[in-house]
Amino acid sequence: MSELFDAVDALVASRSALPPPAERKRLRQGHGLTLDEVAAALRVRRATVSGWEAGRTEPRPPERDAYARMLKQLSELYPADVLLSAEDTAVPEEPAVGAGAGPSAVEPTQGTVASRAPAAAPPEVEPGRARAVPAGPAAVPGSTTPHSPAPARVSAGAPRPPAAVGPMSRRPPAGPARTAAPVVGADPRFENGPLAVVDAVEGQVLAYCVGGLVLDVPAKSLPALVEWALREARLGQPKLSGSGKDADPLLVLTEAALERYGLPAALTEQERLAGRIPEGHKVIKQLTRANWQLTKRGFGPWGRVYRPAQGSERSCVQVCIPSWDALDTRHWADAAQLAPAELARLLGLYASRVMTPRGSTAVTGLELMTALHPPTRASRPDAAGKRYSEHNPGSLGRDPVDCAPCEAPDGHPLLAGLPRFHQRTAAEVLMEEAYDWARPLTDTECLHSHLVGIDVNMAFAAGANGLTVGLGAPEHVRQPVFDAKLPGSWLVDLSHVDLSRVRVAKDTWAQLDASLLPSPFTPGGERPTGPAWYATPTVAYAVELGYDVHPVEAYVRRDNGRYLDAWYQRLRDAYLATMADLGVHADLPPQEFLAAMDGYRHRDPQLATLVSAIKATVKGGIGKLRERPRGEGWKPGQPWRALARPTWRPDIRAAVISRARINMHRKIVKHAAFTGQYPVAVLSDCAVYASDGPSPLDFLPYRDGKPLPGGFKLGINPGLVKHEGTQSVLWGEGVREQFDAPGLNLARYIKDGTVTHTDNGE
Repeated sequence: MSELFDAVDALVASRSALPPPAERKRLRQGHGLTLDEVAAALRVRRATVSGWEAGRTEPRPPERDAYARMLKQLSELYPADVLLSAEDTAVPEEPAVGAGAGPSAVEPTQGTVASRAPAAAPPEVEPGRARAVPAGPAAVPGSTTPHSPAPARVSAGAPRPPAAVGPMSRRPPAGPARTAAPVVGADPRFENGPLAVVDAVEGQVLAYCVGGLVLDVPAKSLPALVEWALREARLGQPKLSGSGKDADPLLVLTEAALERYGLPAALTEQERLAGRIPEGHKVIKQLTRANWQLTKRGFGPWGRVYRPAQGSERSCVQVCIPSWDALDTRHWADAAQLAPAELARLLGLYASRVMTPRGSTAVTGLELMTALHPPTRASRPDAAGKRYSEHNPGSLGRDPVDCAPCEAPDGHPLLAGLPRFHQRTAAEVLMEEAYDWARPLTDTECLHSHLVGIDVNMAFAAGANGLTVGLGAPEHVRQPVFDAKLPGSWLVDLSHVDLSRVRVAKDTWAQLDASLLPSPFTPGGERPTGPAWYATPTVAYAVELGYDVHPVEAYVRRDNGRYLDAWYQRLRDAYLATMADLGVHADLPPQEFLAAMDGYRHRDPQLATLVSAIKATVKGGIGKLRERPRGEGWKPGQPWRALARPTWRPDIRAAVISRARINMHRKIVKHAAFTGQYPVAVLSDCAVYASDGPSPLDFLPYRDGKPLPGGFKLGINPGLVKHEGTQSVLWGEGVREQFDAPGLNLARYIKDGTVTHTDNGE
């Protein structure tokens, strides 16, 4: 009889009810679970879970019943529509970030190529009539195939017209508007996309949206424009996490639109330094009279206009002003000079693949962390069926936590008791920074013809992948036993680690020339001389190399998790999708990969700009975890605004940079043990080797198309390497002699060979 019961149970399990694929993904992300974690729990492959969420496949017994059970529990925690308290829907205050990208991560220290859409003048339209205007090809956000949407000028609430194919005409004939079937899966609240570039020509105001759509804008003032964006424009973006918030509409104002709404086309020097226009400006008075508010950073290159939330309803619009230097040229190239339709395409792609920008790439990188792991979620219903806001497991929570004293940067309130001008030693401060190391060439290396630089793709993103970081406050421990699984900061002496003999596999040791290697324990590559503070990945690497460690004390975080996994995955996918659009795919053989990378930026300059912005989002987001004071009359020992953020976490920044540096050193050691070749310079994620040929394949040990296990591998995925640049050995020796700088870091200049000043490490 038990066999019959088992058969019946199996039959029932084979039909376990499952929510739709999109809801499965929402529930998983709402609880902060990665595909890998779900796959491990269900004992299936990651690709299997991905297929279930995409609707390509359906789970079968016995996994189906367990999967359904998990989703049912998550659906109770994260119902599809939940009204949260006003505190969860309020517009958050933002620290003063200015117009720049903010500190970098090392502070102080598959598809078809999409074609570029030509610019066009706004279409002429008879009053009360809308029509489609043919456009050149433009990429649909989130797509990896070319698409040719037609900019179609319509009223905000009107149906969207279909795409028209053909060259863009500056003066097309008038015609009636046409309707089109709605985009499958599109959120009707945001059917016009996440953002609009607002332009004005001859008294007409137009909003250029993604996909080539152009909307008539009836607003006569900035307050009216904000109202229009919220009530009629259907702009915004669905939340990235089940317990998160939808993205606010983003309005990008051209110079003509600024003039139309009474704003200056450019900031004065005083306004630029302040990062905002004066509070007494007439437009700010207009906003105030209309009961709109601004965040503490005021109205600057990136503005936020809002009213306090009412229940679950948010009233907030983001404003981007390119001519006020909102789009940093280091990351966005000449995006500020693009025609409105082209700029809408570029920013729309960034929004769909990363998120709607909330400020500089650094600010957006930090905001993406919070969007994927919101600090709160809705509780289970109480006896009356009411839900409340509660801590979201796996997030950093709503409240900031103090860092450990060793993790605090100079000037932090925790260090207020130190004597003035005190210089902290390695035994007092955690110094996890990226590499900046170089050495003289050996006589043998001088006989080679070339210096070849290889660069690790998205090195800091790769360092964040799978990294366990602290979620809460640190716990101080004396004489701890080191635990590689416990994130924290450790005071330990690693001067005994001898790189001339290291373990490179479980039972395999290698003899190396330590004088030709940087130390993995210091940014400058010098060997430590005594106890120093290190993040967990650095100490764990000392153990991996075969040496015992005995920490003196530590600040550990027992509440921890893989907080950055979803962040890494989204940025990785954005990067790979964009590179695929540029013809660089993840599965190319080494030679084809090098050929595809050659000149990829010229295939579509806008997509190349998008690649730069994605990479800057990674690096800047990590840097923002330890944002320093930004003026405002700050004095050492006083708190600064960034300290009030839960995402001010220098320990997480240190762990990521530590992991990235250790990843690089591990590859260097594997390469040296196998080939006898050593780098002559390392700068962050770039290493330079002497070679008899100009290509990385002239010194990387590929055999039958396969790389050295654990060593450098050519490819576009984060953590793999690409060709950074090649110069001659004579060039390297020549510039060092020219600038009388024997320690000049050649990795800094290997890309184009231009050295304009003495290397000072900045």
